[in-house]
Amino acid sequence: MGAIDIPTNGKSSTASQIERMLWMTAISMILFAFFFDTPVGITQGIWRIILHPDGLITDYSSVGGFGAMFMNSGLIMAASILIVKRSHAMINGATIACVFLMAGFSMFGKNIANIWPIILGVYLFSKEQRENFSKYVYIALYGTALAPMITEVALISDHLLGKLIAAIVFGTIIGFLLPPLATYCLRVHQGYNLYNVGFAAGLIGTLLVSVMKSLGYETTSNLVWTYENNWVVVGYLYLLSAALLAAGWLMLDDKKMIRRIYRHSGRLVADFILLDGLPLTLFNMGSLGIFAVSYILITGGTINGATMGGIFTIIGFGAFGKHLRNIIPVVGGVYLGSLVKVWNINDPSVQLAALFSTALAPISGQFGWQYGVLVGFLHSSMVLNTGILHGGLNLYNNGFSAGILALIMVPIIETIQKRKDQR
Repeated sequence: MGAIDIPTNGKSSTASQIERMLWMTAISMILFAFFFDTPVGITQGIWRIILHPDGLITDYSSVGGFGAMFMNSGLIMAASILIVKRSHAMINGATIACVFLMAGFSMFGKNIANIWPIILGVYLFSKEQRENFSKYVYIALYGTALAPMITEVALISDHLLGKLIAAIVFGTIIGFLLPPLATYCLRVHQGYNLYNVGFAAGLIGTLLVSVMKSLGYETTSNLVWTYENNWVVVGYLYLLSAALLAAGWLMLDDKKMIRRIYRHSGRLVADFILLDGLPLTLFNMGSLGIFAVSYILITGGTINGATMGGIFTIIGFGAFGKHLRNIIPVVGGVYLGSLVKVWNINDPSVQLAALFSTALAPISGQFGWQYGVLVGFLHSSMVLNTGILHGGLNLYNNGFSAGILALIMVPIIETIQKRKDQR
C-alpha cells in the first residue's frame, strides 16, 4: 500500500479511514462510560470535574469517577474531530496525534468547559491575521494545555458574567500569544521536542502566572490521584491497543515492512501516515500502547486518568514521531534515574515523567540510544522542578521541560558528534 492514496470526491481513502478510526475510539469511550455509572451519576461527575481546580496533577477518575472521566474524554475527542473537519485541515498523522492527545488530557486537566476560551482566542487571532483557521487549528487544540488557567481565573469570581469575562479575556490573550511563539519555539529546539506547543505554553504560563502573582494572586495545585488499578480499564487499554495493532497487521500487504518505521528519527515534522502509510502507522500505535500500559504496571504504577493521559498521547504520537526504537532509551533513562535519585519510579509525578519524556524521542532516534538514555535521565530531574514556574497551570509541563532540555543538549550533542566525525 502506498503512503498516500489518490483522492476520491475531494477526500483520500486514507483520510476517511483515519476519521473512522478516530470516531470509533471516541464512541467507544462514550459507551464505556456507562459501564461505570448511570447517566445521572456521569452528569454529576462531569459537573464536579468542571468546578474542580485543574492544576497539575488532577486525576479526573478521582474527581468525578471513571464514568464521568471517559464521557468527558470521549466528548472532547469527538469535538476535536469536528473542529478539525470544520476547519478543512488535512487529515493525517498530525490529526491522529492531536486528537489522541486531546482525549488523553481530558482525563486530567481539560474538560468540556475550560477548553473553549483558548480555542476561541486562537480563532480570533486567525481572523485578525486574515488567515484560514485551518493553519492554526492544531495550535488551538494543543494550546488547551493552559485550560487549567481558564478554570483558575473563572473561579476567582462568584458571578457567572464575571467568570465568562475572565475566561474570554485570558483565552484571547493566550490565543494571540500562542501561534507566533509556537512557531518560534520550533526553530529554537529544531524539532527535537515533539510537544512543541507545550514548550510555548510553558513560557506563556510562566509569564501570566508571574503577572498574577505580582498582583497578589497565588495559584494553588494539589495532588489528586487514584492509587488502585481498575482492571476493567486496564483491559480496555490493552484491547484498544491490540485492535490498532491487529488492524495495521491485517491491512499490511507486506509484513516485512514493519521494521521500516524504525528508520525514522521522529524529528518534527515526521508524519508516519505520509511516510509509510496507515497500516504500518496503526501497527506502530498499537505496539506503543501495549508497551506504555505494560511499563506502568510492571514498575508498580497505577492506570488512572493521569497515566492514561500519557498512554493516549504516546499512542497518538505513534503516528507523528514515536516508535519503540526511539522511546525505549528515553524511558530507560527515567528508570535509571529512579535507581540513584531521591524519588521512586512509581511516584505519581515520575510515572508521568516516564510517559511524557518520550517527547525527546527524536534525540534518541537522531543521535543514538545512548543519548536517549542521557536525556531521559536528565529530564526526570528537570521536569520535577519546572512546574513551579507556571504554577502547575500548563498541563504539558513535560513538553516545557523537554523544550528547555533540547535547547541545552542538542547543541552539545551536535558538537560531540561533529568532533567524532572529524576524527
